[in-house]
Amino acid sequence: MKEKLAQIRDKAIQKLNDASDLKTLEELRVEFLGKKGELTGILKGMGALSKEERPVIGQLANEVRADIEGKLEAMKTALAAKAQEAKLKAETIDVTMPGNMPELGHRHPMTQVIDNIKNIFIGMGYEIAEGPEVETAYYNFEALNIPKDHPARDEQDTFYVNGIGDFLLRTQTSPMQVRVMENKKPPIRIIAPGRVYRADEVDATHSPIFHQLEGLVIDKGITMGDLKGALAEFAKGLFGEDTKVRFRPHHFPFTEPSAEMDASCFACGGKGCRVCKDSGWIEVLGCGMVHPKVLEMCGIDSKVYSGFAFGMGLERVAMQKYAISDLRLLFENDTRFLKQF
Repeated sequence: MKEKLAQIRDKAIQKLNDASDLKTLEELRVEFLGKKGELTGILKGMGALSKEERPVIGQLANEVRADIEGKLEAMKTALAAKAQEAKLKAETIDVTMPGNMPELGHRHPMTQVIDNIKNIFIGMGYEIAEGPEVETAYYNFEALNIPKDHPARDEQDTFYVNGIGDFLLRTQTSPMQVRVMENKKPPIRIIAPGRVYRADEVDATHSPIFHQLEGLVIDKGITMGDLKGALAEFAKGLFGEDTKVRFRPHHFPFTEPSAEMDASCFACGGKGCRVCKDSGWIEVLGCGMVHPKVLEMCGIDSKVYSGFAFGMGLERVAMQKYAISDLRLLFENDTRFLKQF
């Protein structure tokens, strides 16, 4: 039995020395030390030994087990270190290699149009004004010379807070003009871009939320000629230097006289095409001289000062500039559409 134990130890040590991976090492542990292993099989035969032989063989068996287990641990540590080294070598990062650059996005077409218009007017000396989107009925209507019985104040068109009352989602950015006139003495030269809200059904040309941009100039001696000159320069900056403009009489409660401005079609140069519906002209904005009553309600002497105002729907400008046929495309965030801009 002593010879068998010595043979098992020598055989196990040899095989463990030849093991090349952790899986083989585990298989050898089961082969020699498992419940059905070779060493366990020897120990089961100790019952046939005499009382004198049992302690001697038992001690020798424990020594053989200890030698095998010691070799197992040593080989396990060595093979684990070798596997870790191989893994680190395989995962080595070459810091000199170029990285994978993330795909950069770009500005939304609406943002591009708004920033373009802002830059045009800032270049002409205008400042940017901001105001609340939840407005009072006074600033949204009364201060703009829109009486309480005016159709524009109908609940069908306006989102009121808690029913028809004093607070509402602004239907236009014009209230910002009133707030500026109340808090700043002339001369005033501002534009006020922002979101506005109206109770419209969603379709190709309407949305309950859209963007407007208002402009306001107040000073001594401001005339309709100043209005036309400023807006002509704006149209050239937006649509191109060859752009022509025309003004048609119109009516707005807060301006008098009032007009709508058309620009020659940027797509066909005024010859007539699908974009301008063969008219050669594109409607761009509404404008006019600030009504004296509006000036007086804001504490500005209408006998000393005069001014002009204008306002435009920015979605309409974007649709005209980029020949977009459906307003909903600007809000649906379809990347196939947005990547074109």
